[in-house]
Amino acid sequence: MIDERKQIPLARLLDDEALERSSVVANRVMNRERGLTGSNGYGRELGIDVLEVLRERMRAGRRVRWLDLCCGSARALFEASRHLGEEAEIVGVDLVDFFAGPSRPPRLRLVAASITGWEPEEPFDLITCVHGLHYVGDKLGVLSRAAGWLAEDGLLVGNLDTRSVLVDDGVPAGRRLASALREAGLDYDPRRRRITCRGRRVVELPYRYLGSDDRAGPNYTGQPAVDSYYANDS
Repeated sequence: MIDERKQIPLARLLDDEALERSSVVANRVMNRERGLTGSNGYGRELGIDVLEVLRERMRAGRRVRWLDLCCGSARALFEASRHLGEEAEIVGVDLVDFFAGPSRPPRLRLVAASITGWEPEEPFDLITCVHGLHYVGDKLGVLSRAAGWLAEDGLLVGNLDTRSVLVDDGVPAGRRLASALREAGLDYDPRRRRITCRGRRVVELPYRYLGSDDRAGPNYTGQPAVDSYYANDS
């Protein structure tokens, strides 16, 4: 049996401030030029048609709100804004102000901020995070908070690699975490490494964040990623 334990002294773990200065986080390129469609698009990565999800709600006669966490250059958000017009408010948040275009549609708002501390003012019909959690320290904390930002019938969907969540002296949380997520009302697809939440909810997970390791190396995407360490308080 292969021991997959990744032992690292707690003193060497990075807090969020130190992690955000890391070259692994600063140099990430996963979402810099990602569009809505195509082989590298949001639809392929998330398994949903973003425009159709929002249009379905618009057909009910309401304005819609979409939040994209770790949006990169926000190319996909510019595309969506052109298609949806004034009836959709779109917000993109990324750690680095690397946003595309000299001008922005009036209902597209782009924010340079850490998603571990940023808070929205209103709920969203759709929240997405395409491969962004790979570079976040407290991945579970972000997911828990984002689930509370949904509208009552909203949808949260993003990419999550449970093997990068480590507990008990460096053991990947794996199936234990997947079970805890399901008990909290989130769905996890281990084959596609995709996390989904339908409808606003309070998410409480039995994991306490300790810090992160930016020397984890490439994950399943082939890009260097960040391991997140937790204590299991259950």
